[in-house]
Amino acid sequence: MEEESLPQRRRLPRLNKFALACALLASTNSILLGYDIGVMSGAALFIRENLKLSSVEVEILVGSLNVFSLIGSLASGKTSDLIGRRYTIVLAAVTFFIGALLMGLAPSYPYLISGRMVAGIGVGYSLMIAPVYTAEVSPAVTRGFLTSLPEVFINVGILLGYVVNLSLSGLPSRYNWRLMLGLAAVPAVGIAAGVMFMPESPRWLVMKGKVDEAKRVLRRTSASDQEAEIRLDEISAAQDTPSPAGHGVWRELLCPSRALRRILVAAIGINFFMQASGNDAVVYYTPLVFKAAGVHNRKGLMGVTVIMGITKTMFVLISALFLDHYGRRPLLLLGTTGMAISLAGLGLGSKFLEHRAQKPMWAIALCVVGVCADVSFFSIGLGPITWVYSSEIFPTRLRAQGTAIAVSVNRLVSGVVSMTFLTVSEKISFGGTFFVLAGVMVVATVYFYFLLPETSGKSLEEIEELFEDKENRSKGREK
Repeated sequence: MEEESLPQRRRLPRLNKFALACALLASTNSILLGYDIGVMSGAALFIRENLKLSSVEVEILVGSLNVFSLIGSLASGKTSDLIGRRYTIVLAAVTFFIGALLMGLAPSYPYLISGRMVAGIGVGYSLMIAPVYTAEVSPAVTRGFLTSLPEVFINVGILLGYVVNLSLSGLPSRYNWRLMLGLAAVPAVGIAAGVMFMPESPRWLVMKGKVDEAKRVLRRTSASDQEAEIRLDEISAAQDTPSPAGHGVWRELLCPSRALRRILVAAIGINFFMQASGNDAVVYYTPLVFKAAGVHNRKGLMGVTVIMGITKTMFVLISALFLDHYGRRPLLLLGTTGMAISLAGLGLGSKFLEHRAQKPMWAIALCVVGVCADVSFFSIGLGPITWVYSSEIFPTRLRAQGTAIAVSVNRLVSGVVSMTFLTVSEKISFGGTFFVLAGVMVVATVYFYFLLPETSGKSLEEIEELFEDKENRSKGREK
């Protein structure tokens, strides 16, 4: 029996087309964040030139979206429990639409910051809700692939932003950055309209007592009626599980049991290291990094970022396709190890170039390859797996608020890193900064190896039991 199950695991699981359509629609929301990251990397150069900004003002401009996305992340848990997962996605798109218009029409720096604040709230909502909705609608065998789609769309958005930068870089600097930022309003409208055709999450429907409606959704997202019934029974059983001592959701999260503490350590840890890796900052400031490396032509700078965007998108697609095949842990550990090596190589190349008036081509090539390798390994591991892992390990009753806490840590660290990257790099150089980030990735690899168990192939309800295993075994021994 065991021998027969091994080849079955090795086969790529069949996708349910309706579940795939739901996941694709929900994940398109992530294009908005990706587009902002990509387009801001180029727009920042022209905004700085047009509005005569200092390095600190550029850092605040870039990082403010991430800091204010904290508001959306924290509010998204309660909001999605109240109005549903689907309407929370619509709310995220509408909020970002308003922010994009404000940025595109901004006559000055303060107006631009206000647009970033509003757009940031929308980003906070979308980062939490897209993976949660997708995880709740997906069958266990394909959940890894489907829940990694938000990261795929983030990368598609980044690449789209790079292409827009390249296309508009020839315009006068007082116009091009406004067009770059304002164009984000276009996909926001399409996303809000498309999401209205999605069904609501079956787990949210069960939470609200709409069992018949949940059953209809599960039948469409499962391989058979029997599988739908099993999934419904698991959801209902998890929903009926009472909170310890009748505690409310937030009290349970703030005063967690031992099993829940392990879940929080895993979810918060992976979100912390995702942004402590410096990936967002590297993407935001890539043109400045390459400029320091010796690439001064504007078209050349934008062209190199497009190459990086294509590489990043290609690798996240590969990771998404094999997440359910090989599991979360192997790809996560491969990604963080590769990032540590890539960042060390990038630091070496940058350090060498700092002390040379003539920039040798091999050192410039090492920096370009180092950046591309860093973002590629991020796209294999931390990029997609953070969203998959965070959205699948919390119990149903705690999923929205638990994921909101984890994503809030993600946004806070992203904001801090983005708003200090240039200042730190001026103090210890780009090379020194990359060596520090390489060290962070070594720590992350050790952390993940010891504290993150494998969740591939398990239902969301079985994963909750996985984190309780040690506690249950110790109780069994006492008896």
